[in-house]
Amino acid sequence: MKISIRLMLPFPFAIALLVVYMLILQPDQLHGREYDVRVVNGFTNNDSLPLVIWCASKDSDLGGRALQEHDDFSWRLRTNLWGTTHFLCTMKWDQKRKSFDAFKVPRDIYRCGPLRKCSWLVREDGFYFSNDEVNWKREFSWY
Repeated sequence: MKISIRLMLPFPFAIALLVVYMLILQPDQLHGREYDVRVVNGFTNNDSLPLVIWCASKDSDLGGRALQEHDDFSWRLRTNLWGTTHFLCTMKWDQKRKSFDAFKVPRDIYRCGPLRKCSWLVREDGFYFSNDEVNWKREFSWY
């Protein structure tokens, strides 16, 4: 079966246009967008028992921290080209343990707002999300 040369000529041109579009018009799609993620200990009284947090992605282990009242753990990330960037954090306080998605591309690329700020406030009654650290919405409880 012969393929006409006329049919093949537009293909390289289309690929070149796509590359130009990605490099000039959408560079952050090609190189990834940066986001700031912050987890804050919002407990009202845990002087004797810190909130322990451990966060990682498949490519990066951020390690663990023990957070006293109002301490925070923050990091900057860059999304990958495939849109699969995902950071999971595990929290432990007293007998409670909870893992949650601190950042996940499909969910967070829009809800983190134009400043690309994704903040979590961990309290006795659950986990709260905000993109401005003024308006907090409870996302889920410890159980």
